[in-house]
Amino acid sequence: MADEQNLDTQTQDQAAGAASVDDVIARVQVLEEQLAAAQDQSLRVAADLQNVRRRAEQDVEKAHKFALEKFAGDLLPIIDSLERGLELSNPDDESIRPMREGIELTLKMFQDTLKRYQLEAIDPHGEPFNAEHHQAMAMQESADVEPNSVLKVFQKGYQLHGRLLRPAMVVVSKAVSPVRPSIDEQA
Repeated sequence: MADEQNLDTQTQDQAAGAASVDDVIARVQVLEEQLAAAQDQSLRVAADLQNVRRRAEQDVEKAHKFALEKFAGDLLPIIDSLERGLELSNPDDESIRPMREGIELTLKMFQDTLKRYQLEAIDPHGEPFNAEHHQAMAMQESADVEPNSVLKVFQKGYQLHGRLLRPAMVVVSKAVSPVRPSIDEQA
């Protein structure tokens, strides 16, 4: 009987050991799945952090690059006025020659300063019309140039670091319409 009890105890211990091994294996699998999920989540968080860092760097770069946008836009009417003053004054008039020279020098200094800060003029006279950089103020028939070419520039446009600050205001050519005979001429 003692042998039977020993045998029952051993069988129970083996059964308990087998159940214990199965439990351990199941527990290891659960822990491995949790570890894989945690590693995946860690990689996603690291990637998100890198993306946030990259976007923040781009935002700071854009802020530095375009910080002058409003200020430069406010200065453009001054350039326009200086250019208009030169256009309207007679270069042959000796009485205003010193004033013209002063305006020319001031305008040149102004333009050189703007170039240092990557503010570039758009003066499209004679170029094809580009709706991204030009604003058509009028259309005019012209047999001398191709249709959709810029005939006249009312106001120069400007770009800051390649970004449009103000479009050029222009007159665009259109094809010359054929002359239609009047009703009296047809009869």
